[in-house]
Amino acid sequence: MAQGRNVQEVLDEQDLALIHALQVAPRISWAQAGHVLGASPAALADRWARLRGSGLAWVTAHVNASRTDLIVAFVEVDCLPEARPDVVRHLCQDPRAVTVEEAARGRDLQVTVMVRDLRALTRFVLDDLPRVHGVRQTRSRLATGLQFEASRWRLDVLEPAQVRSLGAIAGRHSEEPGTTPPRDPWPLIEALAVDGRLTASELARRTGRNAATVRRQLPRLLASGLLTFRCDVSQLHVRRPVSCNWLARVPVEEQARTIQAVATLPELRLCVSTTGETNVMLTAWTRSLTDLLALERLMGERLPWLALMDSSVTLRVAKRMGWLLDDEGRCTGEVVVNRLEI
Repeated sequence: MAQGRNVQEVLDEQDLALIHALQVAPRISWAQAGHVLGASPAALADRWARLRGSGLAWVTAHVNASRTDLIVAFVEVDCLPEARPDVVRHLCQDPRAVTVEEAARGRDLQVTVMVRDLRALTRFVLDDLPRVHGVRQTRSRLATGLQFEASRWRLDVLEPAQVRSLGAIAGRHSEEPGTTPPRDPWPLIEALAVDGRLTASELARRTGRNAATVRRQLPRLLASGLLTFRCDVSQLHVRRPVSCNWLARVPVEEQARTIQAVATLPELRLCVSTTGETNVMLTAWTRSLTDLLALERLMGERLPWLALMDSSVTLRVAKRMGWLLDDEGRCTGEVVVNRLEI
């Protein structure tokens, strides 16, 4: 995947429409998608194969980060300058570090960590990270509430009626309270991490399980809410090249309406409540630095109680939710699955 391509490769409107459709309904059939988008299923399948094969878009699955029995933390890592590439490579192969970003200021790296419990986080931050050659210092924030995450971010190119139709289709396979995952779901999860659109028969071939067994297990796994499915994209190729992380302070009594307000921003990729001196972290993708400043100004005008204490533009993302990316943000085809004990 993603070998020797030009960063200026342009996604046309049909590409963007298909990506938007899969953001809303990642596992929709091509027949269903064709009905909504007004295209033939074969044409959509071919278009998706091209997008995925070139590393421009991909559908993946990962353990639902909103689960209350997991710990999500954001670890800032400072490195010796000459060792930074080695530290990045090391973290990219560590399944606990689900996302690895190189920052413009304030920290060398920002690492999103997902682990089973506080003991596992302690081992990662206090025992394992300091042993990595080139790591100078770390600082950690724990997520206390995941309010908005990237699986909900949309390109916003489809008509509202199309989005509603896609949402209705996706809703047929949504979480059903009380449903438990099948026994030993990890072979299925690992296969879906590589390709979140695999059918039951394809999963059976990938995992070596009986096809009838997988046909029973897959709906149960999807209904359990254990997994989040998302259609991810190469940031540069959807013309949102600027990614910024903000650390903010919000009065406790204003948190609910602040979260409700920022969730309406089309640029928003992440909103999470955290421990620490700042208690909210935001991430947004914008088209330019000018747009980034306009977004900061808008938040200042609309939410005067929201104090943006720190901002940092991401220079490069080496790993995003397990997927290793190339220097232009395309997926390389390599996924490091976080095999949590669930």
